[in-house]
Amino acid sequence: MKLSRRRVLAGLGGVPLAAATGVPDGRRDRPAAPEEAPGSRRTTLLRGADLVLTMDPRLGEGPLGTLENGVDLLLRHGAIEAVGRRLDAPPGARIVDARGKIALPGFVDLHNHLWQAAIRGGCATSDLNGWLSGCNRTTLPKIDAGDMYRFVHLAALDALQAGVTTVVDWVHPVPYATSEAYVRALDDAGPRFVYAACQKAADLALVSDVKKNLLDPLPLASAQVAVRAGMRVRDELRQCRELARDLGVMLNSHVLEHRDDRRDDPIRALREAGAFGPDLLMNHAIHLTDEEIALTGEHDVRVAHCPLSNMRLAAGIMPLPALHRHGVRAGLGHDGGTNDTSDMFNVMKAAVGLQRARHEDAGIHPTLPAVLRMATLGGAECLGMADRIGSLTPGKRADVVVLDPGTLNFAPRFDWTSQIVLNGQPPNVSEVYVDGQLRKSRGELLHVDTARVVREAERAAARVRAA
Repeated sequence: MKLSRRRVLAGLGGVPLAAATGVPDGRRDRPAAPEEAPGSRRTTLLRGADLVLTMDPRLGEGPLGTLENGVDLLLRHGAIEAVGRRLDAPPGARIVDARGKIALPGFVDLHNHLWQAAIRGGCATSDLNGWLSGCNRTTLPKIDAGDMYRFVHLAALDALQAGVTTVVDWVHPVPYATSEAYVRALDDAGPRFVYAACQKAADLALVSDVKKNLLDPLPLASAQVAVRAGMRVRDELRQCRELARDLGVMLNSHVLEHRDDRRDDPIRALREAGAFGPDLLMNHAIHLTDEEIALTGEHDVRVAHCPLSNMRLAAGIMPLPALHRHGVRAGLGHDGGTNDTSDMFNVMKAAVGLQRARHEDAGIHPTLPAVLRMATLGGAECLGMADRIGSLTPGKRADVVVLDPGTLNFAPRFDWTSQIVLNGQPPNVSEVYVDGQLRKSRGELLHVDTARVVREAERAAARVRAA
């Protein structure tokens, strides 16, 4: 990727030299490496990981493709070149000592609204409808393009530092200038991202403009058409479906998040609009009937499960085991302001715990291995991107997370695969690579002045509160 002026400026005054250069930290004998410039990709050999979850059964044992004891991972030209033991290090490669650590694909956050960092913790005693009226709808109109950048940049960096390498952002209707700031914030932060743009029928041309002018030039960006599903907006829904087909992208819709949504019969509307199929991603999908669950499987519709948000807003519990029995592809999402922060470990644990508590069955879907797959390859499959991301299969893009289990919250070792879900926290994320670019090293984001990002977001929030 070519370096833009803003990328170069963002790198000035960044992290301490020791974090950027790979100087030994006193705990591990790690070869030194030259400082990595913003936007650059270096050939990297992760040497000797104790556990690698490849998510590819052809590469290792079991459904997660597990490899143990001294496993190497070679990243070159933004892709995964090889996984194995005693791999040769190419000349000039950065060698990272991964002994005692865990490597796995980066997390895929299937549903978010990053701008809602502006209202973290807000309307805490409200259900979904109260939160929408009291926080969401009252705040968005007050955010100008400049402050939108600040909120999205902060939230995207939060997701990245927590191991999310791909984020799907359902973006509410905003002016084109605000979309420019939104996309720039995501690009500057550095994750792979899907920008799901929602606009009213009269402004649908803006979706095409955003894709063509803002997203298509960025190698880590892609587009979706975000919609609202219901019989009252059936004509608008049909127009959005036609636009999505013209653009060659998926539709992305909130569906049956609240019981009240049944009144507008969103599943019927989606079917009548010709949108109910593999190019549809449904978020939440909580209050489905048995017939609708079966139809979702028959038509290969994909779903995003957002358990922490659903709990926070008293929305209900997705019928995930029933969807799984019908072969529905499912992934996990944070869901913006009502998740309040980015923590895929907590999302995974909630997804498991909710079903166990509801069914009083410790073996119910999702199991711990199943939820790890949902957070990685499962999310990629929902997006139609499993040929590029979601597993550590050679040839795929190098979106990789390295976890350090040698911490008070994670140690001692008993069953590391289970501990990722049950004990893991964002501080355990030691390294993050997106498309082969090192974005987080030794627990610190690279080329990011975190204090400045927080300070600017606080000032933006103060302006919004005063508006």
